[in-house]
Amino acid sequence: MTRRYFGTDGVRGRVGKAPITPDFVLKLGWAVGKVFAQEGGRSSVLIGKDTRISGYMFESALEAGLVAAGVDVRLLGPMPTPAIAYLTRTFKARAGIVISASHNPYYDNGIKFFSAEGSKLPDEVELAIEAMLDEPMETVESALLGKVRRIDDAAGRYIEYCKSTVSSGFSLEGMRVVLDCANGATYHVAPSVFAELGAQVTVIGGGPDGLNINAGCGSTSPQELQNRVIADQADLGIAFDGDGDRVLFVDASGELVDGDELLYIIAAEQHRQIGGCKGVAGTLMSNLGFELALKELGIPFGRAKVGDRYVKELMCEQGWQLGGENSGHIICADVSTTGDGIVAALKVLQALSTSGQSLAEMRSGLTKLPQIMKNVRIAQSLNLQSDELLAAVAEVESELGEKGRVLLRPSGTEPLVRVMVEGEHAEQVEQLCQRLADHVSRLAEQG
Repeated sequence: MTRRYFGTDGVRGRVGKAPITPDFVLKLGWAVGKVFAQEGGRSSVLIGKDTRISGYMFESALEAGLVAAGVDVRLLGPMPTPAIAYLTRTFKARAGIVISASHNPYYDNGIKFFSAEGSKLPDEVELAIEAMLDEPMETVESALLGKVRRIDDAAGRYIEYCKSTVSSGFSLEGMRVVLDCANGATYHVAPSVFAELGAQVTVIGGGPDGLNINAGCGSTSPQELQNRVIADQADLGIAFDGDGDRVLFVDASGELVDGDELLYIIAAEQHRQIGGCKGVAGTLMSNLGFELALKELGIPFGRAKVGDRYVKELMCEQGWQLGGENSGHIICADVSTTGDGIVAALKVLQALSTSGQSLAEMRSGLTKLPQIMKNVRIAQSLNLQSDELLAAVAEVESELGEKGRVLLRPSGTEPLVRVMVEGEHAEQVEQLCQRLADHVSRLAEQG
């Protein structure tokens, strides 16, 4: 069955344009409720959101739809996406729903789902929800309507969970940390986690107003954080994205440390411990230098399609506990079921503490190859397997040689084609990436 609404991570788009409209989200809530009601017994569903202004509207719509289907609703308010996965498990809910467009601007939004186990919904459940959307919406009898209540201590529960993911003796005493919360869902949680572990915390991007989420801040725009770390002479900086499932670091000199490097730091420290690191799952976008650095340590590495659900699938197939993307979406499966920015940050900090090394020192074992990615906006779908485009890719690959890679992929959240070129020489990589991006743009214009 062809999916009409669900992408790689729920349903997402521009607010006010189908399917991200109040009437559709109302029906979506009802469809979700009906599907879970078929499993028997009284169902409860948790709803959380990030800080974008449209979240209140969609929270109400989802709530009404679920209640109409006879499902109880528990409202969490603004909370990081991984917190909703965690709380769904601890409250024994049938599912968790996140209202968020992650790293996108405030005028986008989306609806993401977690299963009772805190993982992404299985394909068959998503398809059942899509099928239910075609059915006429009918409200259960009044006596069977769902009930709604707010979970007032959700933030406190999640803060304690985050702290529990590191060893009991772990402390950040004496460390100066700058946190960039992207004016998003971590703004009222992350500062408490790091401060309660002893860090001296400075917060930027901690004043959400519904419109400033991800705006010139957070993991997608870390320049202010880099400047602030240098100005404050902090030990390091940590940047989250709008919904808190991604994290990037900045070292004491203001240098950005991406997801590949953070994964390397965690894996390298695990490798030194008893039991070691059994393997790391990356993606097609993971830097070749990252793969080579893990090989040097004797740590197996595998590439999944881009998207955290595919990373998680590869981890499960291989029996690995660590995986993620260079964007900073890191899954530590020994303590979490999904990518969690705060938990991943704590894992990195614990690795620094155990090794006695600085962030710059620990990342030095990985030498990244120059990698350039350019986004080409398209008005309609583009055949990435056309003879002309495949020939252009083959030509670029030939010029790069054995230590080069080319990747073209459509964005799962925006009307974009992402063009990535990787090789040994930065200037050549930049030129070839621009040439290929221009070629994709011309083909897109020609339709």
